[in-house]
Amino acid sequence: MTELALYEPAICLPKGIKVFVTTRYGGCSQGHWQSFNLAGHVQDDPAAVAQNRVLLRDQLMRATGSASLDLQWLNQVHGTKVHHALAHITEPLPQADALYTTAVNLVCGVLTADCLPVVFCSMDREEIAVAHAGWRGLQKGVLENTLACFKAPAAQIIAWLGPAIGPCHFEVGSEVREAFLAAAVAGTALATEAAFSASAHEGKWFADLYQLARIRLLTAGLIQISGEPACTVCNNTTWYSYRDSPVTGRFATLVVKT
Repeated sequence: MTELALYEPAICLPKGIKVFVTTRYGGCSQGHWQSFNLAGHVQDDPAAVAQNRVLLRDQLMRATGSASLDLQWLNQVHGTKVHHALAHITEPLPQADALYTTAVNLVCGVLTADCLPVVFCSMDREEIAVAHAGWRGLQKGVLENTLACFKAPAAQIIAWLGPAIGPCHFEVGSEVREAFLAAAVAGTALATEAAFSASAHEGKWFADLYQLARIRLLTAGLIQISGEPACTVCNNTTWYSYRDSPVTGRFATLVVKT
């Protein structure tokens, strides 16, 4: 990948809806967080994080052609709560793991470093959302809770799955597999089981977050789902990966309606 700080993934979206993903490039952070860390909770220099967020806002304004943009962030807790973002920024940061809005020029973003970011928009371009789906939030229903906010029917909602740890590296314990199997609705048990492959380590499995998310989205009625695995561990020079290095930064997945 070209060393860009911010890029637009190739997604077919309604006019006026834009999705962006940041990388590790082009920021002010040093050391383990080099260089475009956007998270304030990972022991990075707060001044560097603040400057990175200023740089991000400036780049978003140029990329969208908007004279004014606001960015809404979250205090993410690996849960299932969805924050309804209004036309102004909510402070202090809402404790939630997904953002939904109908507002114009309000950028909704989640921060990740292996967890799966999922972007949503309605085909009529009225509604957008983004969710932070680690395995806990995914298993407990963060995607379903996000979709429940939409007025648009499921068949008219587009979903895109962003960079996350791939099934090549996401080794989990049997309790994770059993939790997903226990939560599988009728007709999805076999597909859910197939999303786990045995590891060489006893009691361990490789989990496919992308497949597990697709199962949930398809069950919810979505038919327009895109985004192929882009493993953050394999591409740890492009994106931050907590599995690769527990002391690290976070990159952002963002959606905005202009």
